[in-house]
Amino acid sequence: MNLRRVPTGNVRTFAVLPGNGDGETGCGWMTPRSWLVGTMMTVLLLSSPAGAQDKVPSAVGQEILIKASLMTLNDANVTGNYDVLHAKLAKPFREQFSPERLKQTFKPFADQKIDWEVVVVKSPIATTEAEIDQRGALLLRGHFDVPPTRVIYELDFLQSEGDWKPIKLNVNVKPAAER
Repeated sequence: MNLRRVPTGNVRTFAVLPGNGDGETGCGWMTPRSWLVGTMMTVLLLSSPAGAQDKVPSAVGQEILIKASLMTLNDANVTGNYDVLHAKLAKPFREQFSPERLKQTFKPFADQKIDWEVVVVKSPIATTEAEIDQRGALLLRGHFDVPPTRVIYELDFLQSEGDWKPIKLNVNVKPAAER
């Protein structure tokens, strides 16, 4: 593993990168996508100041929340295992929705074999400005253009156990021409 300094302004942040610098990861179990999502989550956790729960995260923080949530949901749909998705939800949402109920809710995606993992290499396009509503929920709305489709998301997050965690995951996949 390589420990490299990641410049982040006045804060010194380090990232542990797989491999020994020769281009090989040495981690046969870790896909580039899972490494990228893990790295993005680490950066988010290290760059979020404590007590910033009432502030809208930075653009990078928003992108990390969006992609991590969509990738976790995508993995659940592709594998049929909703336990990890359930564990990553905000506590009030976990209490309302069991892994089995999540599986039934997202059954249409699983049945159609919809896989939107390509969004991890795309930039989200916000359709509204990120905001925190009267409930204290962070609202993120937008889409990814992934020709020939568009992945549209409406995601709400609550502070739960010290982190922004999903309480609403609304995802639609439509033809790109259909707005």
